[in-house]
This record gives sequence, C-alpha cells and structure tokens, in this order.
Amino acid sequence: MRRRFFQLDVFGTAEGYGNGLAVVVGAEGLSTPGMQAFADWTQLAETAFLVDGEGEADYAVRIFTPAVELPFAGHPTLGSAMAWLAAGHVPKVPGRLIQSCAVGLVEIDLTGDVPTFVAPPTRIEAVDAPALARELGLDPGRVRAAHRLNNGPDWTAVEMESGADVAAVRIEDLRMPRGMGLGLWGAEAAGTADFRVRMIDQRPPPVEDPVTGSLNAALGCLLAGQGRLDAPLVMAQGASVGRAGRVHLSARNGRVRVGGAVRVLIEGEVDL
Repeated sequence: MRRRFFQLDVFGTAEGYGNGLAVVVGAEGLSTPGMQAFADWTQLAETAFLVDGEGEADYAVRIFTPAVELPFAGHPTLGSAMAWLAAGHVPKVPGRLIQSCAVGLVEIDLTGDVPTFVAPPTRIEAVDAPALARELGLDPGRVRAAHRLNNGPDWTAVEMESGADVAAVRIEDLRMPRGMGLGLWGAEAAGTADFRVRMIDQRPPPVEDPVTGSLNAALGCLLAGQGRLDAPLVMAQGASVGRAGRVHLSARNGRVRVGGAVRVLIEGEVDL
C-alpha cells in the first residue's frame, strides 16, 4: 500500500546538521513487526508512524529505533508534527497540535519561530554524584551533580563543571552498564549556547546521538525545578559527532517547552 513518506532534519542549524527522522503518514493497518522492520531498514535514529487521532488528538504516533519501540522521543515529536502538516492536514485548533503517544497527550505550539512541544512530566531523583562518576570512569572533581530522570525514557544525567569538560569525555573511556542512556551536560563559557549536551547510549557498543529532544526536555524540567529556567536557554548538542544541533528551552505558565528547527528534506511515497 502506498503511504506518504518524509525524511526530516530536526534541531539542526542547517540541513543535515540535526537528527534525522523518517515519518510514515497514514500508517493504519501496519503491524508492530512491520513497523519495527521498516525502522531497522531506514537505520535512522528513529522512525515514526502516524495514524488518525481520537478525541482532541490530531494524530497518534508510534516511535521506533532500529531495535526497539520508544514510549516518547523529542525529535520525532517535532518532526512528526511538521510531516503531518506537510501531508496536507489541518490542526483541530489553529496554531496548536495535540499528539497522542505512549506517554499520553503532548501539545505542540506552532505559533513561534520554531515549533515547540510541552515537556511531559519528568520524574527526578538525585544520586550520589562522586560515586556515579567513579562508576562511570569520570573525574569526580569535574562533576557538579547527577540525577536519574524519566520522561518515558530513562536518563542518567551528569552535570559537568563546564561544557569543555563535556566535550573532553572520551566514549571509549566510559564504563557504562548495558542499556544506560547517559546524558552529559555543562555550562558553556561563551558562544551561542548556554549548555553543551551529549547523549551516549550503551547498546552496546556505546553510540552517541546527534541531538536528543527527550533528554533535553528532561533537563529542562530539572532546570525549571532548580529555578534555573527563568529565561530561555539554548542547548548545543552534536559537535562530537559532526553535527550542530540547537534545542531551545523555556518555561511558561509552569510548563517547560522544548523547541527547534525542523526541515523536510525528502518527501514522497513508500510502499508498505
């Protein structure tokens, strides 16, 4: 069956500098094994499958990596929204989309310079930073704090003393348990971003993600809870893997918003 198909670049400062996403619009009738097999074929970080929404939801999405289905992910949320619009659909409420996914309903604001989604609720737990640093093979003297975060995916977030410390970490030196999603982040001294972020997924082997919307969303909730998101922030991610991602964080009316540029690079049909 012929279905609308898009490939997009999300969070990049230019085409090809963000995180790639495949989106199938009109995925009704596809089986879970079929979706997983196609996601494995694309070999992109994630592939999203959209079907008509129910109730207030404009559409529903299922998100797959090449190996597993995810309950939520950030760059597929923004990319799916823009692919759904590019396919000719019209929001139920002008300027706003409601996405249904495994973590519930996610609101996407279309009225700004870039689309933004409201970060889902995030569970935050502080952990012993020096002990975790030693476990991971990091220098405890360069670690400020550490938290376990969950907003669908589980994250181990380690705040380093600086963005330079984040950049200096060598993946091959880390001692990560299987399945850990490690977020390293630290304040930048200067430049166009406030923080540098890296996300390393221990599959194994460890793989670094170009730009990770859901991790940045969780960090936004952490920052907001600490009173550190009083003004909009820009998170830079991807330099370690040759990308230039920018994630925009802000808080309004008690809700954290996560935004970034989305570009449709390929549009057509796929036979699935």
